[in-house]
Amino acid sequence: MKKFYPLPIICSLFFIYSCSENISPVDSGLDDKIFHFGNGTEPQGIDPHIVTGVPEHHLLIGLCEGLTTANPKGGSSIAGAAESWDISEDGKIYTFYLQKNGRWSNGDQLTAHDFVWSWKRLLTPSLGAQYPDMLYYVVGASDYHNGITDDFAEVGVKAVDDLTLEVRLNNPTPFFLGLLSHYSTWPVHKDTVLKHGSIDDRNGEWTRPGNFVCNGAFNLKTWELNNKIVVEKNPLYWDASTVQLNEIHYYPVSNVMTEDRMFRSGQLHVTSTLPSQKCPVYIEDQNPNLRIDPYMGTYFYRFNTNNPALVDPKVRQALAYSINRTQIVEKVTKCGQIPAYSFTPPGSNG
Repeated sequence: MKKFYPLPIICSLFFIYSCSENISPVDSGLDDKIFHFGNGTEPQGIDPHIVTGVPEHHLLIGLCEGLTTANPKGGSSIAGAAESWDISEDGKIYTFYLQKNGRWSNGDQLTAHDFVWSWKRLLTPSLGAQYPDMLYYVVGASDYHNGITDDFAEVGVKAVDDLTLEVRLNNPTPFFLGLLSHYSTWPVHKDTVLKHGSIDDRNGEWTRPGNFVCNGAFNLKTWELNNKIVVEKNPLYWDASTVQLNEIHYYPVSNVMTEDRMFRSGQLHVTSTLPSQKCPVYIEDQNPNLRIDPYMGTYFYRFNTNNPALVDPKVRQALAYSINRTQIVEKVTKCGQIPAYSFTPPGSNG
């Protein structure tokens, strides 16, 4: 049996609730300038030359910074650790001028030599980096990484002086500036890495709280495994005056239903994903908290070409043509996805 309360009682209940001391993290975060973020699964680390996942990326974009950074409004990359750059007429030589007040979080000056050493580390074969090919556009990078040469001086990157970095490319690469906003190309602090291991050490000791040194807008404060990661504003960041947050709290929530409940109960400002069954409901209700943005990724299936039935490319083409992508988007996923008719997402550079 449903119970209906007269209006005065409802108003009283609301008043008592609103005046209670149970202030949500979201509400208190607005006052304290603390951002609560649902970060998906537990990050596997924060070594930019080793990690590959989205949760790791979310952390790294606050902790470190490359020569360029992604434009939050879309479009071409914008200045990061480099305040400006020149490109030669043939499009093969890039000269980057670093921020004059660029600093590591321990106070050291960020220099062009840091980028040279960091790129050497990324390309060191024994490190086993996942994205060394991001630098294959650079002269000699592929040969060094694949052991064809062991002389890094043959790689087309050099420090002209402390604040000037020159990069030589094999061919004109219009999307090169965009590549440099990927965390695999970002600098690591040489002395810190070598203090806790070697250039190709993967143990991650240098990335622990208290050890970690980087050049981003935030510093690593605490890391409670499977609970919470806290980063705090870095006062030495070259653009610290524009950083409005004091802290960011990252919560590893692998269950999307749990993350959705945390958001609705005021524990999170933003979620990294949401339940597929909830998305069409939120869209239909025009929920003002729902934001759908383009995702630079493509979902696809691979064919096992060792299967005799799939050897003929015409068979594979026929199967591809038979898939109604629009119907999948409208009837199955139902969360604003775009039907894919090419491998690279629309709007990709290159």
